[in-house]
Amino acid sequence: MGTYLVVGGSSGIGLQVTQQLAAAGHTVYATYNTHPIEDTKNIQYHHLNVLEENINVDFLPSSLEGLVYCPGAISLRPFNRIPSEDFLKDYNLQVVGAIKIIQAVLPKLKESKNASIVLFSTVAVQLGLNFHSLVASSKGAIEGLTKALSAEFAPTIRVNCIAPSLTDTPLAANLLNSDQKVEANAQRHPLKRVGTTLDIANAVEFLLTDKSSWVTGQILHIDGGMSAVKL
Repeated sequence: MGTYLVVGGSSGIGLQVTQQLAAAGHTVYATYNTHPIEDTKNIQYHHLNVLEENINVDFLPSSLEGLVYCPGAISLRPFNRIPSEDFLKDYNLQVVGAIKIIQAVLPKLKESKNASIVLFSTVAVQLGLNFHSLVASSKGAIEGLTKALSAEFAPTIRVNCIAPSLTDTPLAANLLNSDQKVEANAQRHPLKRVGTTLDIANAVEFLLTDKSSWVTGQILHIDGGMSAVKL
């Protein structure tokens, strides 16, 4: 059994990942920012704000088998209505936050024989989608970071990235807040449904464990066929 850190493990995909790992018998250290959550079997929750200058990970043990970085944002607006400082804010959350966490826990990951880092991108990096310039810019950087770190950390730490399409999480609530919106978004996907947290968490669990021990540097598209199939 492994010991994992899930940053942003109190909601959405992060919560599903945390619960699945714990149910499988792993030890999970999960973080929250604004809404405290109680510890349960195999899960310890700790407050962490990735936007703070100094990241404190003293609550972690000396060795980690894996890290999942889940914080993100979805803000779909026309490019000419987005102030440049909003791009910086988004980059700080989605990219700089991940960088600070990875740097903070790197010594602990190096203590493991086959550690794994899982980051998140979006299908909008590969596809040109209207009003996605903000998120696609930050997540494009995450994909580049994934490739670079997978080379630098090999062979002892694997680094992979999941690029989902629209998934039913609190983060996407405004895009799925009616039956009509859910159905319209489902029809955009070749598999004719919106993704679930379970769809994504299953892929995360695969990438964290020895089942993917020969996989690194990959951008895994869990997107209902959106990025690969044209109907």
